[in-house]
Amino acid sequence: MGRIDWYLGRLRTMSPQEVVWRVGSVSRGVLSESRRPISDTDLVPNGDWDAALARLRSSTDRPVLLDGARAESIERQFPAQVAEIVKAAENAVEFRFSFFGHGEVQLETPIDWHRDPVAGIRWPTSPSRRINHRAGGRDPKWIWELNRLQHLVWLAEAWLFTGNEKFSDAAFEQLDTWIDQNPPGIGIAWRGAFEAGIRSISVSIALQGLRDAPGLTADRYRRIARMLAYSAEYCWRERSRFSSANNHLLGEMVGLATTAILLPDLCPAAKLEKRALDVLTREADKQILPDGAGAEQAFGYQVSTGELFSIVATLLARRDDRPPQILLNAIDRSARFLGTVMGDDDPAPRYGDADEGFGVRLGVAKLPSVREHLGVLAAITGNEIARRAGVDSISARWFAPDGALPEISDGGAAIPDMYASDGGVVVLRSDRRRIMMDVGPLGYLSIAAHGHADALAMTLSLQGQTVIGDPGTGSYYVHPDWRSAHRSTRAHATLSVDGLDQSVMAGPFMWSRHARVRTRSVDLTRGVIDAEHDGYIRLDEPVTHRRWTIAPPFGMSLVVVDMISGVGRHEVRTAWPLHPSLDVRADGLTHRVSRNGQSVVRIDHAANIEAVPYEIRGDQKSNLGWWSDRLESREESWLVGVGCVGHMPVVLATIIVTEPDEQPPIRAFEVAIRGGLVDVKWAAGDAEMSVRIDPARSGAVDCRGFAEPVTKRPPITTSDW
Repeated sequence: MGRIDWYLGRLRTMSPQEVVWRVGSVSRGVLSESRRPISDTDLVPNGDWDAALARLRSSTDRPVLLDGARAESIERQFPAQVAEIVKAAENAVEFRFSFFGHGEVQLETPIDWHRDPVAGIRWPTSPSRRINHRAGGRDPKWIWELNRLQHLVWLAEAWLFTGNEKFSDAAFEQLDTWIDQNPPGIGIAWRGAFEAGIRSISVSIALQGLRDAPGLTADRYRRIARMLAYSAEYCWRERSRFSSANNHLLGEMVGLATTAILLPDLCPAAKLEKRALDVLTREADKQILPDGAGAEQAFGYQVSTGELFSIVATLLARRDDRPPQILLNAIDRSARFLGTVMGDDDPAPRYGDADEGFGVRLGVAKLPSVREHLGVLAAITGNEIARRAGVDSISARWFAPDGALPEISDGGAAIPDMYASDGGVVVLRSDRRRIMMDVGPLGYLSIAAHGHADALAMTLSLQGQTVIGDPGTGSYYVHPDWRSAHRSTRAHATLSVDGLDQSVMAGPFMWSRHARVRTRSVDLTRGVIDAEHDGYIRLDEPVTHRRWTIAPPFGMSLVVVDMISGVGRHEVRTAWPLHPSLDVRADGLTHRVSRNGQSVVRIDHAANIEAVPYEIRGDQKSNLGWWSDRLESREESWLVGVGCVGHMPVVLATIIVTEPDEQPPIRAFEVAIRGGLVDVKWAAGDAEMSVRIDPARSGAVDCRGFAEPVTKRPPITTSDW
């Protein structure tokens, strides 16, 4: 997509108020390039940096997150994890870095903070707002990640754990070169207030952890504080607004707040903190929905959002024990939602984008760990579901009020089913089977930047392992073809019409038309979900996709029925993306799925018209049949399903047998529409089973031949929260 096309598409997503604001921001940005430098007396009382450094070291009027006493306790309890942090710090001392799916890179000495060795390019040292980071297929993610300086926190931790000054000296020397090479507003590191915000979190926390290091002189403190003060001003002036006010706004405001809370000697600190908290408390109920789901419809970004809120809440609690209750409530809602989704041993689901982003890197995991995050949230709010689903870690111990995690009182009860009606997430469980269905919106705000066209997608995990899932994010900038494919409808566990996406892409982080989901009925007790979306009413011959997922809490099978109704003749295709560890053997309209020679599931297909099965693995042309666990990397995986071409209405049924070795083969599998009713029938051994659906009534599903239900813990609905 050309730059002009991108701007035109972006313009269509804006309100008139946003257009006026953005035009004004251009002129404000030009003026800001010629602003007078901030004087010392503008920053600290009387410009006395020796006194300011003394107050930093004594932790006067500010909270402490990283300190020597807690470091000693953590080292005793987590020797293996501490060793990993020290090793990561050693790598940082030696200028070795690894980000995303790229291999480790050895940087030159001193570090050139503008050079991306992975892409082999050096970004210009011109005013940042004049740098087009989308030009020429360039990928700014690697260089941004380096310039977030999150490794400084590892260096601070390693100094606290070992007392070795090589770690503190390396942190200050790298900060010296970074400040020298990156004057305020110059270069790719300043391209966007979000980058400045995330960097401010790392530098402020690392500085606080290194406050007693011999290498921290008054002059160094002055230089670092001046950079942080400019960053705070920049985060406020260039904050994300209107259709861009998603997780970026949170990163900017948390960076601003962290600086103000940890460096209260800065003259504008009180004003900056108030500004940041005003925004964060407004955003808390917008970006964490009433049911605890993340508004961005991206599981990975919900973890990042919760982490950002947690940083501010923890710092305020340590300072005066008065974090805003609205922040604590949002953290607690998110903890309950994430813990219920994760259960005791389920894998983290993947819907929407994930960019491996951290608010602060207190541990060395390459990817954010949902269970470690839940341990942090439990440390802050004491949420019992989060404590049960989470794990203890160094991060949780730094965040915990007294360095210890709360006990839980209900460890034996089953994690309940859940319908999060605001976020549009349904979770159905039976034994160690977890089914999730997406009945939510495309994404957040008009651009829905991190949403995928996956309405009505159904995913499955068994015995703690993913079977049917989301293929991941793939790429942001390096591979535009991957980006499009991994966001597409055909790559997800839903149904596509005429090979088109349910929603219309208008750029790599933008959608011009959003499919809207209508949830007709969710019956958690019976395990029946009935929902539809309008993504294909834009066609010349419009149709609607409606899906029933029928997963009773008993038995070993689940049934998915898709009905496409409307006018005309269309191609319809189901898709079931399988984890890369799985193999597939096709047998007519049956896909037999195994792992290491052991049967995992059997997927049987039928339709009211002729259906043709397909199997795709690692296709270079369509970019289907791929799985991505890290940005900028992928591996081959099976994508299976069936396709039909015919006049509407068309009904396809899929039976997924979750313990195939214990169940006889399915035979006489038939789908028909009779008198306006949908009949699905099949036989297994001597048993005859059927599902009859009345589309005229929401949730009208009659199952015959299934076993009797077993007792389950009452499910969770939004009203319970």
